[in-house]
Amino acid sequence: MQAYSKAYLDEVVENQGKLFDLYAQDYPNNDTEDFIQAYMKSKTRKYIDESQAYVNTMDARELLDYFFTTEKYEKKQGKAMRGFMPDWIGEFYAYYQWYYNISSAELVDKVPLNFLEKAYHGLHDLDLELAVKKVGNN
Repeated sequence: MQAYSKAYLDEVVENQGKLFDLYAQDYPNNDTEDFIQAYMKSKTRKYIDESQAYVNTMDARELLDYFFTTEKYEKKQGKAMRGFMPDWIGEFYAYYQWYYNISSAELVDKVPLNFLEKAYHGLHDLDLELAVKKVGNN
């Protein structure tokens, strides 16, 4: 059974991809990996896991501002992810969380970010559901 209604899925997946990409683009001197880890383990993302409409319907910019405010996140110096990778990782994590109905906090431990960065070149051209199933079956 999936985490929430499929009616929300496309928007949540696309929005999380845009969120991770937005952070990487807006903060090129800050660590995108740290942001992704913090976001996936945050209360903000937990609210999306639980399909709380207020957070589920925010666009990427609103969600980023909400995350900064509510989580008191402090950006870490470092390298930003480049290209399409942050967008794809955001979409992958959102779809995986929905498909397997596990918490986002648990997901980043189960499928570590460094694994996705290494597997990106082999997975990003696949249909998202197929990529999620391939990783989930291992």
